[in-house]
Amino acid sequence: MNDDESLHRYGLHPTGANLDEVRGLLTAHTRLEKRAQGDGDTELMKLCCVQLFNAAVLDDVLLIWQAKSASMDADCSIDIQLLCGSGLATTKAFLSSRRLPEAEAALQRLLRCAAAGDFDDFSVAAHSAWYAAYYAPDA
Repeated sequence: MNDDESLHRYGLHPTGANLDEVRGLLTAHTRLEKRAQGDGDTELMKLCCVQLFNAAVLDDVLLIWQAKSASMDADCSIDIQLLCGSGLATTKAFLSSRRLPEAEAALQRLLRCAAAGDFDDFSVAAHSAWYAAYYAPDA
């Protein structure tokens, strides 16, 4: 499945079993991308992260982080803001509560990006609307 097929099948706001399928797609392509840069479909990975961002399930934050950190291409394709579907403060608190190296790495990256201004004027609604326009410019 590519990003166009995923967008058609799940839309930007999947729910229920469709969210599990999006998670499965992201996990599979993250694994491929970690194996060798270019083996995973980073455009599909990005879309999956947007779909999970829109679902705003905190347990997906580390899944999105794993995808983002799978390779340099994935890191460039997947915006850091996509970790924050529940908001920046809530995401930082969630990551702070986890005692995992990847949670600490994600938190430190968020803090650096926030200090650099990457979250100035950030809102979940505005970010979601931006991606809606990006994926459906004629809608």
